[in-house]
Amino acid sequence: MQRDNNPQPFSYYLPAIVILLFVGGGGLYLTLTRTLPTVGPRWLLYFCLIILGAGLFMPLTWFLNRRFPSDPLAGPTVVIRQAVWFGVFVALLSWLQIGRVLTLPLGTIMGASLFLIEFLIRLWERSRWKPDQTV
Repeated sequence: MQRDNNPQPFSYYLPAIVILLFVGGGGLYLTLTRTLPTVGPRWLLYFCLIILGAGLFMPLTWFLNRRFPSDPLAGPTVVIRQAVWFGVFVALLSWLQIGRVLTLPLGTIMGASLFLIEFLIRLWERSRWKPDQTV
């Protein structure tokens, strides 16, 4: 298996981060200031939270994947997927907090569950056999 020793630099993700922050933050601002709390705007709130959370945590996921490299190396799709997991976690926490059922153990279990899902996905990616392309 050939290993890419030069992962994507941070500047590769910068346009996506800026777009996610702008769209998520702007949508969240407009949802909170211009709508009534009915069903449609509430789903829009969660959608904007996922986008904003993904934009906020993408630098962290890039740094963690750069600091702790894996085999195979985490590509752009993995970094984006992990950032979206953080966004989903933020939206789930806010959803439970709005319903006033969020507790520390529940949040910890949800975070550990999302971490386990990502770990199993990465384990599955690692276990796929790819024949050597060189002849």
